[in-house]
Amino acid sequence: MRLFVILICCALLPLTGDAARMHGEHDTRTQCEQTKQKIRRIQAKMRQGYSAKQGEKMQQQLRELRARRAKICG
Repeated sequence: MRLFVILICCALLPLTGDAARMHGEHDTRTQCEQTKQKIRRIQAKMRQGYSAKQGEKMQQQLRELRARRAKICG
């Protein structure tokens, strides 16, 4: 009986790793899409006009989001 349990555990262990990896890939894709969406929103705001102070803030946000996008999205 003990051998049977060990065999089942050993057989299922690789599946948990694959599931975790797939979940991680899904999280990365989600983060990538969210980052792209944030960039699009800021760009849309910038097309509507803004003050110098707002422009500086949005440019900084875009720099940070683009760096994040490069890191996350590949």
